[in-house]
Amino acid sequence: MSRQFDAPSLAQAPPAHPALAAHDAERDRSLQLRAADAITAFAGSMKFVYIHVVWFAVWIIFRVEKYPYGLLTMIVSLEAIFLSTFVMVSQNRADEKRQVLADHQWQIIQMEETQNETLLELSNQILDLTKAVHAVTAGKGQAGSN
Repeated sequence: MSRQFDAPSLAQAPPAHPALAAHDAERDRSLQLRAADAITAFAGSMKFVYIHVVWFAVWIIFRVEKYPYGLLTMIVSLEAIFLSTFVMVSQNRADEKRQVLADHQWQIIQMEETQNETLLELSNQILDLTKAVHAVTAGKGQAGSN
């Protein structure tokens, strides 16, 4: 007898962290950053690789230029310069996201610390009240036995 487990659908993404959602919404307001994100996403895809394989094959097979392909080398070098810049932009974005999460975690820790201090203070007040009630009831018990 086999058991079937309901695995969550891969199409269902977990909800975004609230701090990251706010950060992304702010970032989406910038046309430059949206363009950089789109280029980085495309450059990191297999579609990008396939396009380059076809491009290089066509360039060489149809002899767009003679060996040693000086123009192709220059184009690819310029592309590499721009792509490395987009990679750095992407890394900066990842750093910004990590910082947003760290700042949010710090706020939560500060809030929890305040709550813990309040709970500790309340616990000490309860302890003092319990001691006072115990002292009063112990005193009545001794007075009643005389």
